[in-house]
Amino acid sequence: MTAELHRRTGFEIELMAPPGHSRRSLARNLADRCGGRVHPVWHHDSEPSLVPGLGRFLHLTQGFAVRRADGTPLCSLVDDVTLTAGLDPRTPAPPGWFRILSDDQRLLSLLAAHSDPGGTLPAALDATAQLWGSKVHRHDDVYRLDDASGATIALAAPQGGERERACEIVTPPLSTGHGAALEELLGPARELGFTIPREAAVHLHIDGAPFREPHALANVVRLFAHWREPLRLLLQTNPACRRLAPLPGPLVDAVAGLPSTDDLRKAAAEGGLTKFFDVNLTQLLTDTPIRDTIEIRILPGALTADDILNRAGLVELLLDRCVDPEPVPAPPADPDAAIEQLLHLAARTLAAREDAREDARGLTPPTTPPRRS
Repeated sequence: MTAELHRRTGFEIELMAPPGHSRRSLARNLADRCGGRVHPVWHHDSEPSLVPGLGRFLHLTQGFAVRRADGTPLCSLVDDVTLTAGLDPRTPAPPGWFRILSDDQRLLSLLAAHSDPGGTLPAALDATAQLWGSKVHRHDDVYRLDDASGATIALAAPQGGERERACEIVTPPLSTGHGAALEELLGPARELGFTIPREAAVHLHIDGAPFREPHALANVVRLFAHWREPLRLLLQTNPACRRLAPLPGPLVDAVAGLPSTDDLRKAAAEGGLTKFFDVNLTQLLTDTPIRDTIEIRILPGALTADDILNRAGLVELLLDRCVDPEPVPAPPADPDAAIEQLLHLAARTLAAREDAREDARGLTPPTTPPRRS
């Protein structure tokens, strides 16, 4: 039986297209099915750099936004650099596939605003060059834009290595009908032969508003730090998944007491918190979130709505427990007992949810909710 989600949730689902297909193939298929349209978009990401002294390259890669006939968003399909297994790095780029690289996030945003993701490689840097009053220089199949001093602003180059096959489906926030919405995307993907990559994960973006209260945020830290291994066993986290890590020590230490929001922000900064942990809390620790969500990153890859929603439903119940002012308890030392206790916490939350629903309908007299364990 598929779980029913109660919170506003978005999904990021990592898939791999079969040889000869791409994320563009799936985008066109989805648009055809709903009478919609495909719009090329830029996807911002980064990857390790091989250049000495430069820790990472920032880049723009080609993605595709699919909109329904009425203009409402269906999904976006973008690259994910963590998906590499089975791709041949020697494969040349198919016609029309390229990327733009820079080493400054501000420059990359400017490039995204003035470059056409549906355009051509030779013209990719032209509009930005006009802003700089400079010229684009070609070196073999790479186009380079320098400033007046000769410092490189950006590079545009073909994107080969079968990178067009990597596909992350990004849904808009969904309030209801999560299962039907996911199957509308995953059914066609299965028909086209898309598979679950070796490094795959599913990420949940859940409305962050309830977790901005310091007691709730502290409980989320307790849940994902103290219960890390039982959670990963219960959810079957993919051991090959990259960009996951335990929450930083200073943040975990801070929840030993009853921290304020300022305490949690200071501890997160001290610990170097980024989005690339088991749970992404960065948007909850700023007053100006880009996407006001809590992101759960430890669900394994999946290709059916049932597989995604059954795990997502369990996570949602555990997060509901975190909203309770009472601190989430420490787990038992025995792994099997810890998993059983996690299920017990979820079951008690589900029972309290059902009691509240019946009370709201006037089906039962008001009762005192059971004490949280």
